[in-house]
Amino acid sequence: MPTTFTWYGHAAIGISTSGFNLLIDPFFKGNSQATQDSSSLPADYILVTHGHGDHVGDTVEIAKRTGATVISNAEICNWLARKEIKVHGLHLGGGFHFPFGYLKMTFALHGSALPDGSNGGNPGGFLLTTLDGKKIYLAGDTGLFGDMQLIGQEGIDLAALPIGDNYTMGPDDALRAVKLLQPAVVVPIHYNTFPVIQQDPASWVKHVSQETNTKVILMKPGDTIEIE
Repeated sequence: MPTTFTWYGHAAIGISTSGFNLLIDPFFKGNSQATQDSSSLPADYILVTHGHGDHVGDTVEIAKRTGATVISNAEICNWLARKEIKVHGLHLGGGFHFPFGYLKMTFALHGSALPDGSNGGNPGGFLLTTLDGKKIYLAGDTGLFGDMQLIGQEGIDLAALPIGDNYTMGPDDALRAVKLLQPAVVVPIHYNTFPVIQQDPASWVKHVSQETNTKVILMKPGDTIEIE
């Protein structure tokens, strides 16, 4: 059974692997890029990189509908547990063997306050090693940092990187991130949702293709690719 990656717009992602459905940062309501709502999406697990509203998104509603377990940092998990959501808390650098594979929480340069102003702990990303041996790096909202080179040493099959600037890496730093990570495939995310993060993704694809050996896949919201 192949591992697939779906981009729903902004930083909302779906991964299907070994019979499990994962949703990452499921921001649908209020997401101008989303081509569908979350009411019919399956979810066994929901991964939340940090506490901002455009990443927590529809987590509570989806988790209550599906019974999914939410994986995030301990502070966000404690906040969700008070809403009677099933949770599994991680922290930066820590990982756990889940039924769908090994998931490690990675460093990110950002903030994490929750929508109601509660402490959202440290922001993060995720490095997923699937049961079929695929390695997927979900950077989350982050600026460039040198230890991306260490993450790249894992041998990344696919990386999802923000390129929107202002709140995260912009195109230039995201290109530098690709050079540090050296993934087989990179998908740009977190751009053009709001005017302040408007970018020309085709230009970024051109620069990455010219300056690295990484394959860039420019996805439209709702597109799905198989991770080879």
